[in-house]
Amino acid sequence: MSDPALESTRRRLTARQADTVDRLGRAAVELLRRDGFAALTVRRVAAEAGVGAATAYTYFSSKEHLVAEVFWRRLAGSQRVDHGSGDPASRVVEVLGHISLLVAGEPEFAGAVTTALLGKDPDVEVLRLRIGRDIRDRLSDALGPDTDPDVIDALEMLYSGALVRAGMGYTSYPEIAAKLEKAARLMLG
Repeated sequence: MSDPALESTRRRLTARQADTVDRLGRAAVELLRRDGFAALTVRRVAAEAGVGAATAYTYFSSKEHLVAEVFWRRLAGSQRVDHGSGDPASRVVEVLGHISLLVAGEPEFAGAVTTALLGKDPDVEVLRLRIGRDIRDRLSDALGPDTDPDVIDALEMLYSGALVRAGMGYTSYPEIAAKLEKAARLMLG
């Protein structure tokens, strides 16, 4: 895969454009931490990053697109888990835990990611597919090539449902990690 810093939903980026997108992403996470998702706008993010609103809109069609892009970049830029265990359940738990850590300690960002990925924006849809494909590949790698695709589907449902529950405030992200482990072990024996 190409460098996620030089890749965007809408087009390939030069190094300078990638830096602008990165600044917008950092500003978005800071505004989310400070003011929450409801107060987030692309214009506010642009101002916080020292970028013109028109420039920000050339990269992001909506605040949902911006938040989804930040999460995608974190996921795509993160190392694959090196599976040291011979136990498939332990390997799946490592993968799910690793992905969960991408938003750990940032409840506002984590909730915003959940909300953003549920959106109808076509640019978000592209990212949702990329994110889903990446997570599926990581789970497939953890379980091996002979794994029943229905098992991977069930694990994807487990993970996405857990994120929605946490994003809705029903449980904390640290609690979700423990529940994911328990559920994965139940599913995989």
